[in-house]
Amino acid sequence: MKENARVDCGDGVTLERGVRCHLSDGVVLLSDHYYAAGVGPHPTLLMRQPYGRDIASTVVYAHPVWFARHGYNVVIQDVRGRGGSEGEFYPFRHEGRDGAETIAWLRTLPESNGRIGMYGFSYQGATQLLAAAERPEGLQCIAPAMTACDLYHGWFYHHGALRLASTLGWGLQMLKEDARRLGLREANTRLETAWTNVRAQASYLPYAEHPAITDPALPSYVRDWFEHDAPGHYWSAMDVSTRAQEIDVPALHVSGWYDTYLEGSVHGFNLLRSKARSAHARENQFLLAGPWVHIPWGDRIGDTDLGAEALLDTDALLLRWFDHWLKDAGTFAKEPHVRHFAMGTNRWHEAEDISGQTEKTFHLHSGGRAESRKGDGLLSLSAAANEPPDVFVYDPEVPVLAPGGVQSLSGPHDQSGLELGNNLLVYTSAPLEHSMHVFGSPRVVLYAATSAACADFTAKLMRVLPNGRAEFCCIGIARSTYLFGDDYAADTVHRWEFALEPTSTVFSAGERIRLEVAGCAFPLYDRNPSNATKPSRMSQWNWERSTHRVFHAEGRSSALYLPTIERGS
Repeated sequence: MKENARVDCGDGVTLERGVRCHLSDGVVLLSDHYYAAGVGPHPTLLMRQPYGRDIASTVVYAHPVWFARHGYNVVIQDVRGRGGSEGEFYPFRHEGRDGAETIAWLRTLPESNGRIGMYGFSYQGATQLLAAAERPEGLQCIAPAMTACDLYHGWFYHHGALRLASTLGWGLQMLKEDARRLGLREANTRLETAWTNVRAQASYLPYAEHPAITDPALPSYVRDWFEHDAPGHYWSAMDVSTRAQEIDVPALHVSGWYDTYLEGSVHGFNLLRSKARSAHARENQFLLAGPWVHIPWGDRIGDTDLGAEALLDTDALLLRWFDHWLKDAGTFAKEPHVRHFAMGTNRWHEAEDISGQTEKTFHLHSGGRAESRKGDGLLSLSAAANEPPDVFVYDPEVPVLAPGGVQSLSGPHDQSGLELGNNLLVYTSAPLEHSMHVFGSPRVVLYAATSAACADFTAKLMRVLPNGRAEFCCIGIARSTYLFGDDYAADTVHRWEFALEPTSTVFSAGERIRLEVAGCAFPLYDRNPSNATKPSRMSQWNWERSTHRVFHAEGRSSALYLPTIERGS
């Protein structure tokens, strides 16, 4: 690919490849520039990404030429250490300063009118947030999609448990280019071999010693993610979780109910809406919560048809967003702060925030045999009296699988087959007499004891259709070390309270609500060894089985709490 060559893209749009940006530390970053048609200067849209600037995230966005045809200069830049850019890549670490310096440089170019917006999803979303925290002059709005302000809680870990499948898979993907850039042929071969069957790699034990990531000549960042298994400076130094008050621009947050980083996106919206630097920024945070997985965004997930409304034109929405802030067009003036897609009815709704108006409490009941959906587990609005606890065995060798099975595929998958196992508890309500719209983050309170020195509990919310299909809605997990620290003790009843990831789901009349409780959801999350061994160092030689008990009796009434909104909201 010839750098600095001008290419006619049609309709007056031209492309200049390999434009050089010189950073203050001497590193040179390369970008492709798509110049808008017509007399300039024009506003600029910037995407900074680590996957190859010619791809430009076109897996979910229109090609940059499309945006250029609508009057924008579009710049797609390789971040430090990726693609054609110089320097060493360490995810997130340099994106704030590099992004701010890139914006300052773009404003000096003759084709720029000095007004900059940023867009992109996943890592490209994080580059926006990090650049915005530097408050570069000229950055007037961002559109971070499917990403996280808080890397520990929203990207890598969930209440202390590693998001194993996504973290290891992404790490292998990123290290491949590092191996090629460094000329490490053997390391690259190992990485490419693992990548050809990436879904199986989460089963390697110990996962911190996976041979594809342990070559000392490779960058250490994947190993670092595993080592830093608690929140702290390592994470906050690379994100904006403690610097939200420095962000002073409007943001359009895009999330998917089945995206890996759903909680990160929703938390980012809430965080900036409450803590952004100015009233202008706080009042102009918007959230689009669709029925989507990470890739692609549309009306199908597997064999599930999400209906015509799910096929939203997100590019047109994005264009209206940028026209509003960069061209003063007023095209986003009437948008609600939250637009969310309700699963079940497959319709869009509007809201001011992502939380229910009321909270409904469903108590757990059984005669002591809630294992599997063949058992007697019930959900009821009445509190438990004196009932025997439910018991199940957690076995890391035969783990309860995540939604989507061994491949941990995201989506509203049917869980009824999984619920036949006696290694999880199943609690189901009677058929609803009236519809119920759950909107926000459900939470559970489990009065529970385990025989393990370290333990996990997972909770999954399901919508059970009249035909028996148990459709996955959302999940949560908590690790004893995260909730209780040193106050946790085996064979002692503790109050486990934790949130599930958010959802917007309508349970129609005749449908039932179901809660699954288990000790893991593998490989979505890593397995707990049931002892003091770090999960990243767990193997078949040091894991242990454990017995989990869940109580529902007077004074120990375990319950599911559902945030709800009125029909028509």
